[in-house]
Amino acid sequence: MPRISIMAARYRDNLPSVTDIERRLFAHLARLRGWRGSGGPEAPSDGDEDIHVWQLCLPRSDKIRIHRRARALHDRAEAATGLAHLSTATRARLAVLRDGADLVTIPTEHRADEIAAALHADMPWMAPATETVWHAMRRSVREGDPGLRLSPLLLVGPPGIGKSHWARALGSLVGAPTTIVDATSEPAGFAIVGSQVGWASAGPGRVLETILAHRVANPLIVIDEVEKAGSVGSKSGTAHDLAQALLPLLERSTAAAWSCPYFRVRIDMCWIGWVLTANTTAGLSAPLLSRCPPLHLSGPTRQHLKDFAVRQACTHGLPDEATAAILSLLERTPDGAALSLRTIQRCVSRAKAALAMPMLH
Repeated sequence: MPRISIMAARYRDNLPSVTDIERRLFAHLARLRGWRGSGGPEAPSDGDEDIHVWQLCLPRSDKIRIHRRARALHDRAEAATGLAHLSTATRARLAVLRDGADLVTIPTEHRADEIAAALHADMPWMAPATETVWHAMRRSVREGDPGLRLSPLLLVGPPGIGKSHWARALGSLVGAPTTIVDATSEPAGFAIVGSQVGWASAGPGRVLETILAHRVANPLIVIDEVEKAGSVGSKSGTAHDLAQALLPLLERSTAAAWSCPYFRVRIDMCWIGWVLTANTTAGLSAPLLSRCPPLHLSGPTRQHLKDFAVRQACTHGLPDEATAAILSLLERTPDGAALSLRTIQRCVSRAKAALAMPMLH
């Protein structure tokens, strides 16, 4: 996989200390004043450890000036790394990105066709989403992008039709690390972007944690049921809304220079693939909808559910008798009943549990 630099900071292993700089300045001053030929102590080399002998000959004013100059040079060199404000432990945590991060790629348009075909075969009712991703994968290949670049997706449809299942399948097929964020249980923007040092829950956020854990610049981040996200208010009255926190990350230009509130370092987040799911667009802000035009999806038909049940039963190794029982249940369910992928998954789970039970004599 190709690797790109995504962090606006530099790690320097050879950054000199204040003492090292002072030693070099003292030696340079000694050579300028020609102490070797004036009866004073012999001017040492830059690396001489026995520097204190001739340092004592300097007036106090020179020592103060050298110390101030050394401190200023050290601080300026450290500030140039962009990491001067971080503790040693925090720098070590961020150091995994010092050499950049990998990019998941789609090698050929043929591979893009294979991924889209696999997605469609598994979930044909998700065709609008699959087609959008298919075109994006082929475009990345044609335009020579160093990695897969997906525009943010907002999947809107009834509950239980498999929006999150589709997103996980997409991440698995393209080989990208996938993180699911449940907006109903993590309503604050802190879950996405992190929080500043000083908060009780200070940390870098789920998105950057995924990048740090896998060292991949374009993971797939799924925000489930984003329309149900609430907000958390601070004592000062400031609201921390998840949808608002997403806005700069969904815009490519602002995401490329996004500043992490925890590390306070700029990170290029423009390669991340975003999939937002919602049951309705009610409650979603206009700025969010402008960045993620909704893809409206319909639920699976009864035949779709039967085909999905067969695939799930095969995946979990259920015998033919158990598969037939699930299909019979679907056939007997009256039209208009609430059937969904969750219904199939519950049936498969119960069948597995029943088969694992000991036989009673």
